[in-house]
Amino acid sequence: MTVSETHRAIEAVWRIEAARLIAGLARIVGDVGLAEELAQDALVIALEKWPEAGVPPNPGAWLMSTAKHRAIDRLRRDQRLERKQDEIGRELGHRQHVEIDVETGPDFGDDLLRLVFTACHPVLSTEARTALALRVLCGLTTAEIARAFLVPEATIAQRIVRAKKTLARKKIPFEAPSGAELAARLPSVLEVVYLVFNEGYAATAGDDWMRTGLCEDALRLGRIVAGLVPNEPEVHGLVALLEIQASRTAARTGPSGEPVLLLEQDRARWDQLLITRGLAALARAEGLLNAQEGGGTPGPYTLQAAIAACHARARTPEETDWTRIAALYEVLGELSRSPVVELNRAVAVSMAFGPEHGLHLVDQLVAEPALKNYHLLPSVRGDLLAKLGRHDEAREEFERAASLTANARERAVLLERARASG
Repeated sequence: MTVSETHRAIEAVWRIEAARLIAGLARIVGDVGLAEELAQDALVIALEKWPEAGVPPNPGAWLMSTAKHRAIDRLRRDQRLERKQDEIGRELGHRQHVEIDVETGPDFGDDLLRLVFTACHPVLSTEARTALALRVLCGLTTAEIARAFLVPEATIAQRIVRAKKTLARKKIPFEAPSGAELAARLPSVLEVVYLVFNEGYAATAGDDWMRTGLCEDALRLGRIVAGLVPNEPEVHGLVALLEIQASRTAARTGPSGEPVLLLEQDRARWDQLLITRGLAALARAEGLLNAQEGGGTPGPYTLQAAIAACHARARTPEETDWTRIAALYEVLGELSRSPVVELNRAVAVSMAFGPEHGLHLVDQLVAEPALKNYHLLPSVRGDLLAKLGRHDEAREEFERAASLTANARERAVLLERARASG
């Protein structure tokens, strides 16, 4: 294996194992920031040793073992070993037994859940909780997180640094909450799961349209949270949304990895098992809402799941109930007041009532500051202009959208649409 091949292998291993490493180390050292630092140290050592020694048979276990050794050394340097030795001893055993298989340790889901709830602690702002969890949970770059939040990259970087310092200064324990505290912290956890899934479902940067590993991580975490709080409707609403969205994975890319948009997808490739699970989760969310006194109000994830269900139930694009989808987006918009939701509503309105109606709504969003660098705004506007026969304007919009996206696959599609509008 060449050096470049080894580096690519290390990068792939890191994407898979980062969350596992940080979660496991945070349980040991009780500090999320320190856990990420130790995991990064292990990665640096791998970059130094693996090109010569080769990638080990179980790279995840190698990284965890190396990081645990670094944890011991760090604790000694900080003169904290005496206070921690009993805790470390129970976790690691004798130093010579550190080389363990990660899979034989405590359940990854438990550690992952603790990690997310710790990153989402109330001592942090909602924005900081989500940014930190995205960073330590799946190793997203500050640029990717910034695009998810539609804010400058420098803002995200500051949030992450301050969040780590706050957790360390406040000595926040590495644990999952219960009772009223759990209910108070649950919304930010659900936001983390949602944004992680979205980053996997439509990658903001790189050469791949999707990062399916992130989708799988988010879906698994969502199911774990649903198991922890089974009577919370919005948790099941989120799981329903992710299940249904994930059902389209195989149909979302073409033979060369190019993106395939929803209305052009081969619906025979949609995963019917995931759709069935998603519809069942949606029914459970709606059932829990109906059981509440006076009938509960659906939250944003349950509403989005209901929208996704409209697509899942349609055997062909023509059978899609766009009128209902537009109505659901209107309710969602009243609940969230998000310009992105308004953009999606404009698409639904255009499908239900004609492109001119959709364009009217999109034009009202052009001056929205949060959408200034959001590539989907000119992309949607270009599509509507093309449908109205305004091809020169459509071409300009597609070219602008292509210049704003950092995803190579998406850029290629947008540039092709620009050429086709010429």
